[in-house]
Amino acid sequence: MPKARNGAVELEYEVFGDGPQTILLINGLGSQMTRWPEGFCAKLTAKGYRAIRFDNRDTGLSTWFQPGETYALADMAADAMAVLDAVGVDKAHIAGVSMGGMITQAVAIHHPDRTLSLTSIMSASGAPGTLDPTPEAGAVLTAPGPDPKADFEAFIAFQVKNAQVIGSPAYPWPEGALRERAIAEYNRAFNPTGSARQMGAIRGDGDRTERLGKLKVPAVILHGADDPLVPLKGGEATAAALPGAELRVIPGMGHDLPPALFDIVADAILAAAAARAA
Repeated sequence: MPKARNGAVELEYEVFGDGPQTILLINGLGSQMTRWPEGFCAKLTAKGYRAIRFDNRDTGLSTWFQPGETYALADMAADAMAVLDAVGVDKAHIAGVSMGGMITQAVAIHHPDRTLSLTSIMSASGAPGTLDPTPEAGAVLTAPGPDPKADFEAFIAFQVKNAQVIGSPAYPWPEGALRERAIAEYNRAFNPTGSARQMGAIRGDGDRTERLGKLKVPAVILHGADDPLVPLKGGEATAAALPGAELRVIPGMGHDLPPALFDIVADAILAAAAARAA
């Protein structure tokens, strides 16, 4: 697959469709671009859009950093713009989940002339209290888990359990799907130290409330009412900070994107895009 470049950072990306307008999809903490499955991207291309997904720095097949190295959320937003540059896209609709939603917000803040619309999904503004998970969900981010080289089955079981802890109670995954995903992600790329550096970028960006308040961009904020990792307060605060933003709260939705939620999430992104055209 092709790679974009932002200075020394290489970014793996993939393009679906060839529509006149582009939707750029940004991933969450430690998650690879495959967390935007091809079936989801097809929902967007079926509506006439080009969809682009990519691996954030320190994830997947993009550049990995070394212990002691740091970077900012603004750097990750610049990575997203480098992907657009590589494809030859000047402006795009930007959508992101979790940390990806925060990067999406940073794109709109730092690159407003390139942002057609903003969709922030299961994310937060960084304001106090918007990133406070339940203890069980918080452990998903901090517990080291088994060494896959020592006990691969225990490692996969741990990944599946973590996904279930933060998942959507009303939108369960098909039987065996989480196990298949965990195996596929490990085989594609396994960089367990990247998440800590990405978390440092999140913390370093602080509270974006004031910066979001200066934006003039169509925005849809989508959040699960049952999200244990990033509480609903995160979505509510983001929507309150963004002038004119639409807040959509989904009962029974947690902190994931199972196939049963594809239509709901795609509709939010498409609604933000349509608001730009209105």
